[in-house]
Amino acid sequence: MADKKKFLLRIDEDVYSALEKWAADELRSINAQIEFILTEQLKKAGRTIKKKQNKK
Repeated sequence: MADKKKFLLRIDEDVYSALEKWAADELRSINAQIEFILTEQLKKAGRTIKKKQNKK
């Protein structure tokens, strides 16, 4: 599995509750839901995501 960058996110309680419900509806953790949303928005904005090559 790729390394994940850790950071603190301060978020409004109502926004968190909505994310929690959305994540549960899609059978994801809140962390996975946030990452999914951010990834989709990056693609939509035409921002590239560089994937690291795995060395074997």
